[in-house]
Amino acid sequence: MQRHGDASAAHPVHTLSTMHQLILSPVRFCASALIVLALVAARADADTGEPRGSTIRVTGEASVTSRPDRAELDLGVVTRATSSQQAAAENARVAQNVLAALRRALGPQATIETVSYALQPDYQYPQGGGAPRITGYTATNVVRVTEDDLANVGTVIDVATRAGANEIERIRFTLKDESAAKANSLASTLGLQIARVRSVDEVSPTPRPLYDLAF
Repeated sequence: MQRHGDASAAHPVHTLSTMHQLILSPVRFCASALIVLALVAARADADTGEPRGSTIRVTGEASVTSRPDRAELDLGVVTRATSSQQAAAENARVAQNVLAALRRALGPQATIETVSYALQPDYQYPQGGGAPRITGYTATNVVRVTEDDLANVGTVIDVATRAGANEIERIRFTLKDESAAKANSLASTLGLQIARVRSVDEVSPTPRPLYDLAF
């Protein structure tokens, strides 16, 4: 993905080129987890009268490979001006345009939220040394769209950039229910069958999807 570097104060921000095709490969999760599995037993629980399950605490490690069924897109609106008030006001205006356009395109049930906002000064450093001077201000607003129809990922990016978004911060492909997939994989690796999961303590890296992008 392409991101714009900083520009001088009051310069217009250019729109990014957008994605037109996504060829997705399976998402692989490598997890080390400690799972407490409930194994069905014939005894009855004295309090509830229901069959009480014996438990076994196991530690296992496994890999889960599955095609992604959810995408998270972090789309940024970056504005620059000579004063902080101007940068913030312009950013708010463009961000509202982006949110409105996304809601029109995706419908009222779409999951759209603002995940970060920053307003900071831009500095120019003298070539011969000395104290830097403030040349303007940059406001950054990042909106996250969660989309379960992966065919709409390109549409989301097109709609956002046409409305004024000018940075693609991140695109993450994942699973709707990661915990169940990981627990089932670990139990299968250990030759066990899950009747009920009592607790999960997981230590795992961030899932890394494998995908090809065509522009």
